[in-house]
Amino acid sequence: MNTAVRNAARLGWAAGRALLALTVLCGVLYPLAVTGVAQAAFPEKANGSPVRVAGEEVGSALIGQQWRGRKWFHGRPSHSGYDPRATGSGQLGASDPRLVASVREARRKVAELNGVPPAVVPPDAVTGSGSALDPHISPRYAKIQSARVARANRLPAQAVRALVAAHTEGRGAGFLGEEHVNVLKLNVAVRAAAASR
Repeated sequence: MNTAVRNAARLGWAAGRALLALTVLCGVLYPLAVTGVAQAAFPEKANGSPVRVAGEEVGSALIGQQWRGRKWFHGRPSHSGYDPRATGSGQLGASDPRLVASVREARRKVAELNGVPPAVVPPDAVTGSGSALDPHISPRYAKIQSARVARANRLPAQAVRALVAAHTEGRGAGFLGEEHVNVLKLNVAVRAAAASR
């Protein structure tokens, strides 16, 4: 009996030391090392890719925001209202009548707002992303909004189209995903162009 207690105590002490060592290694040293490397190599990305205007942070290039009004480029719809605490898709299947009706109504509204026929409204203008926080839109969606944004900001249409072209980013690594436009960065550029008009 005495030997069994000694063995259990020895095993408990060994397990405690292993737990302490792994906690320090995996819970303290490894996260510090990864954070240090990220801060040294990619400081902007490590800090959430903030977008600043005149030194003030106006958002993150990684998280979509809601833009209202005729003066701004609008992002993809978000069932969560762009709340970063409520990410995820709307969970409706592609054939669900509620989703079909919602997409049809969204297409009508986007077409009416931008003065274009419903047939030219791209899918990303009427459907949310899987995260509900996508900060990007397609160049096609940005282009159909250009005339509206130009008129509302009293900017030349060509100048706004040039901003869209300048903010169009290519595919990741040259072949991943599609070309896209960051809505926050584009709207910051529109605001700057309107202010300097």
